[in-house]
Amino acid sequence: MSAVQKKAICFYFQVHQPFRLKRYRFFDLGHDHYYYDDFSNESIMRKVAENCYLPANEIILDLILKHKGKFKVTFSLTGLVINQFRLYAPEVLESFRKLAETGMVEFLAETNSHSLASLKSRTEFERQITVHKEMMKEFLGVDTTSFRNTEMIYSDQIGSWIAGMGFKSVLTEGAKHVLGWKSPNYLYCNALNPRLKVLLRNFVLSDDIAFRFSNREWNEWPLTTDKYASWLNKIASKSELVNVFLDYETFGEHSHKETGIFDFLRHLPGSILKKTPYRFMTPTEVAATLQPVAAISVPSPISWADEERDLTAWNGNELQIAALDKLYELSDKIATCPDDQIKKDWDYLQSSDHFYYMATKFFSDGVVHAYFNPYETPYDAFMNYMNILSDFEIRLNRYFINIDEQHEIAKLNLLIREKEQIIDQQTAELEILKTKTSRGRTGVRSAGEKSPQTATKTKTKRTSAAKSEVKSNKRKKTTQENPLNIGKKGKK
Repeated sequence: MSAVQKKAICFYFQVHQPFRLKRYRFFDLGHDHYYYDDFSNESIMRKVAENCYLPANEIILDLILKHKGKFKVTFSLTGLVINQFRLYAPEVLESFRKLAETGMVEFLAETNSHSLASLKSRTEFERQITVHKEMMKEFLGVDTTSFRNTEMIYSDQIGSWIAGMGFKSVLTEGAKHVLGWKSPNYLYCNALNPRLKVLLRNFVLSDDIAFRFSNREWNEWPLTTDKYASWLNKIASKSELVNVFLDYETFGEHSHKETGIFDFLRHLPGSILKKTPYRFMTPTEVAATLQPVAAISVPSPISWADEERDLTAWNGNELQIAALDKLYELSDKIATCPDDQIKKDWDYLQSSDHFYYMATKFFSDGVVHAYFNPYETPYDAFMNYMNILSDFEIRLNRYFINIDEQHEIAKLNLLIREKEQIIDQQTAELEILKTKTSRGRTGVRSAGEKSPQTATKTKTKRTSAAKSEVKSNKRKKTTQENPLNIGKKGKK
C-alpha cells in the first residue's frame, strides 16, 4: 500500500437520547417512585427519528451500496437510546441493524448509561461497558472492538482501563492544550499502555459541519462538498489521518433538512473519494493499518464539550458536584441490590445529561446547553434531580441497614451490656454486705452486752424477786391492819 493510500478519514457519529425526568416535588418523596416524563421522551424520540435517524440512515445505506466497500462509517449507540428505540421507534433500531449487516459500519462500545462513571468508579465504569457490549451483540449482532467514552472523556488512566478490557482503539478530542504543537491528524497511542491506539478529533473540520453549516453569518457559508474536499487536500501533505466526529442529530435536527444538510451528506463521500487522497476507515481498521507517531499524554481528563474541552460542563459548579457525589455514594449498595427496577433506575439516573442541565456556563456555549433542556434554570434542574435521588435512596435503603448506624448501635449495645455487668456486680456486693450486716446484729454483742441466755436468766430472777416482794408487801399490810392477827372467823 502506497503512502498516498495510507491516508485515512474516519467518520464517526454519536447517537444518544436520555430518559428525561418528570417534574418531581419534595412532597412526592416516599410515594411516587416513577421518575420519567414519558410524553417528552416519546415525542422527542419520534421527532428526531423522523427528522434525523430514519432519513440519514437511509442515505448512509445508499452510499454504502453505491460505493461498494469504499465508504465506511462508525456509530456509537448508547444503551439508553437503544431502549428508547425499542419503546418508541423500533423501525429506527431495524434501520441500524440493516447498516450493521453491510459490514461497512463499525459500532463502538461505550458506557451503557452515557454516564460519568469513569470519573467516579472504575468498577461501575467497567460494568457498564460489559452491559453495553452485550446489548450491541443482542440487538445489532456486532462485536465491539473499539471504544468511545461518554462525551469523549479521556485521560491516560481511563485509556489504560480501556486497554485492559481488550479494546484496540479509543476516540477522543484533539484538544489544543493537550496537543500543543502536535497535530490531531495522526494516530497516537496511550501513554500508559501503548497497545491502545488513540484517534483525535479534528474539531475544526468537525465543527464546520456540526455547528457552522447552517450559519449564514459564517464567512465560508454555504459549505459545499467541493469546498470541504479542498480543505482536506490542503492538509493532506502534513496529515495521515483526519477524524470527523459529530453528533448524528446534526443531520436533520440541529441543521434542518431545508439547510441542504442531507444533500451535503449524500455527496460528501463521493467528493472525498474522487478529489482527495483519503480513504474511509473505521477506528479498528485505522488501529490495524496505521502506526502511531507518538504517545499522547493526557494526565487530566478532557472531553469534546464546549470551548474548554474539559469537564466543567458536568462538574463545573457546586450543584453538579453535590449531585454527582450523592449519586455515586450509592454505588456499593447498588452492587448487591436484588431489585431489578432499582438497578434500571440507577442506570437511567446516571446519564450525563442530568448534570449537563445544571451547568451555569452561559457564554458562547449557552445555546448548546439549552438544547432540549426542560428546565428554566440550573437550580430547577438540580432540585428536581435531588428530589428524585432522595426518593431513590429511600427505596434503596429498604434493602440495607445503614452500616454506620449498625456500628453505632453495636457500640451502644456493648456499652449497655458493660453497664449491666457493673450493676449486677455491685448488686451482688450489696447483697453480701446486707447479709453480713444482718448477721452482725444477731450474733455479735458489744462490750458489756449480755448474751441472750444470760439475759433470760436475769429476767427470770427479776421476775421471781418481784413476786417475792409483792407477797412480802401483802404480809406487811395485813399485819398493819390486824395487829392481833385475829382472823375474821375468830370473831364472836
